[in-house]
Amino acid sequence: MTPTTRLNVLTYRAGPRDLLPVVLLHAFPLDSRMWDDVAPLVPGARTLLAVDLPGLGSSAGPGTSAPSLDDAADAVAQTLVAVGLTRAVVVGLSMGGYVALALLDRHPGLIAGLGLLDTRSTADDDDTRANRLRVAAELELSGTVDAVRPMARALLGETSRTLRPELADRIGALIEQQTPAGVAWSQRAMAGRPDRTEVLARFAGPAFVLVGAEDEVTPLAAARHLEAALVAAAELVVVPRSGHMTSIENPEPVAAALAALLLRVDPS
Repeated sequence: MTPTTRLNVLTYRAGPRDLLPVVLLHAFPLDSRMWDDVAPLVPGARTLLAVDLPGLGSSAGPGTSAPSLDDAADAVAQTLVAVGLTRAVVVGLSMGGYVALALLDRHPGLIAGLGLLDTRSTADDDDTRANRLRVAAELELSGTVDAVRPMARALLGETSRTLRPELADRIGALIEQQTPAGVAWSQRAMAGRPDRTEVLARFAGPAFVLVGAEDEVTPLAAARHLEAALVAAAELVVVPRSGHMTSIENPEPVAAALAALLLRVDPS
């Protein structure tokens, strides 16, 4: 990835410059449209935007650089500066949370408030890392996203899988629109990420941690680990009847948690 990488930005709302903007970072293997249900529910007039991570959504592919979430975070930071933002409330879900932590590590002055949804601060274990690399190789060999299609159901909680199967179709449609190269790059970047728990311990700003009660990918224990690592008191929100994709499965409490964070960021 080059130092001048510019990512695609989806602007849900353009607000006054005296209010801190909100930046939403999406999960794997999706794009910013996974926030479509949350964005209209966030109160107020502040700028609200989402960034497509490298090689996903409408963002250009990462080129030939070695896959790294550090590069992804740098690209997000460069993109925000390019659109006139130097400080923001950053909210990331799953892989978006990994990138948010990399931003906090590499560009701490950018983050005024932090939301970590269905994510973790620890690195992959050996089995998970090996599986990511296997899937990445399969994606490149097949030239399709077939290897990650089953995630459309696996990311959902049991309640959603049983009572709202149409959500799997919706997630599947987003997966189908990604490029195999972008998805493979993301897998390799996540496989190589470090443990960033100590980064949370250095952040004294307002934050919340949110997890679906039925999240089998990053369960409640991972959320509690994040909560314990944060220096400042962080709100822990457990969303009922939801799995890993809380922004799609149950957007109302996600938006409510973000609204509560914004009151802490701008108490006046």
